[in-house]
Amino acid sequence: MDQIQMRNRLLVATGMWRETIAEPLPKMPPGDPASQIEQFELQLVERLCALATPESAREIADRTWDLVHDRPDSDPVKQRVVACHEALARMTHLGD
Repeated sequence: MDQIQMRNRLLVATGMWRETIAEPLPKMPPGDPASQIEQFELQLVERLCALATPESAREIADRTWDLVHDRPDSDPVKQRVVACHEALARMTHLGD
């Protein structure tokens, strides 16, 4: 991942965290910046999916898809988003 791509991913994820999670940004352990960003994105997806209700499921799905829509299917964050979307779909289906 190049510097511009890392910066953009971090900006999108931190903006989304600030808009949706009513807590300070999490502290990341020292390490490789690309790994730190990926771990932060995974935390964000986990938190958003955990907060979802049948009423907010579509919005959560849209927000999480915005993070990963242009990534390859092998991307760990995209894989987690897809799993989250499956759970959100079941949640909304049960609410019907």
